[in-house]
Amino acid sequence: MGLAKTALHVSMNSVHESSGGHGHAHPSCGHDHSLELRSAGKRSLVIAFALIAGFMFVEVIGGILSGSLALLADAGHMLTDSASIAVALVAMHFAGRPHSVRRTFGYHRLEILAALVNALALWLIVAWVLYEAYGRFRSAPEVAGDIMLSIGVIGLCVNLCAAWVLHRSSGRNVNVEGAYLHVLADLLGSAGVVVSGILVWAFGWTLADPVASVIIAVLILVSSWRLMKKAVHVLLEGTPEHIDVHQLCSRLEAVEGVTLIHDIHVWTLSPGNESFTAHVLIDPDYPGDVEALRLRLRNIVYHDFGIGHITLQVEKSLDECMETHHFNHVTAA
Repeated sequence: MGLAKTALHVSMNSVHESSGGHGHAHPSCGHDHSLELRSAGKRSLVIAFALIAGFMFVEVIGGILSGSLALLADAGHMLTDSASIAVALVAMHFAGRPHSVRRTFGYHRLEILAALVNALALWLIVAWVLYEAYGRFRSAPEVAGDIMLSIGVIGLCVNLCAAWVLHRSSGRNVNVEGAYLHVLADLLGSAGVVVSGILVWAFGWTLADPVASVIIAVLILVSSWRLMKKAVHVLLEGTPEHIDVHQLCSRLEAVEGVTLIHDIHVWTLSPGNESFTAHVLIDPDYPGDVEALRLRLRNIVYHDFGIGHITLQVEKSLDECMETHHFNHVTAA
């Protein structure tokens, strides 16, 4: 084997083919895992959308009949949630489209963009809730506490069901997590409606509604900040939280024949779809089969660290490396 630089793309187990695009190679198991996560997340979103959109109309009618601004406000929350879930479903639909020459990564990033939109929408909800709360502090309207309380309890149950459905996939899909946080915001809103309904119905304390609204707004802001950070981290090609780069490179360098792992890049393309590229400097006098060494390194990255898209460039001298943007994990550690 010559000393020319060899780009070894290790993820060649499966190739997507379509009439209008080129193949995209990566391990079939990683692809199946990504599809499985997306499919489970999509089912959860559809169920949650049906629950939330259906009850939203009930709250609108109840708010009009009772004169409760709190119910109408919570219905507005649900409208935003329904819209955000619809956006998430559309993003996931496009993410499943085949890759093309113009988009070699396909539409996977739409899921992250949708999550970012969800986080921004949550902040808009916070601003709206605080604005409405300010108005209620100044002039609290008369409401029918019994109707408000009854619909609030039903809404609390609906949101509990929707949150339970989404919770199963929220930890594995940032897009579902965005919808899940929206539902939690509604859950808190329904709880606030229930508490306010009790206080208004039993004690006639109309200020309970704006007080609960402010508390809910603060909780929404705190929960949405985590989602915003995660979405921005992915868009900035940040290292996935569950990947220890130093440990990964140390494992690879412990393999016989490997001298140094450098020019390392680890990033998340979409939920459950991570990528890893690196240059592998091997001993120039390594007597073994370089291809077998490459496969051994690939198996470590894939099986031990769960990364599906792997690209390794094997070099026998640093002089062969033309890139200048090296990340030296040894120096960083």
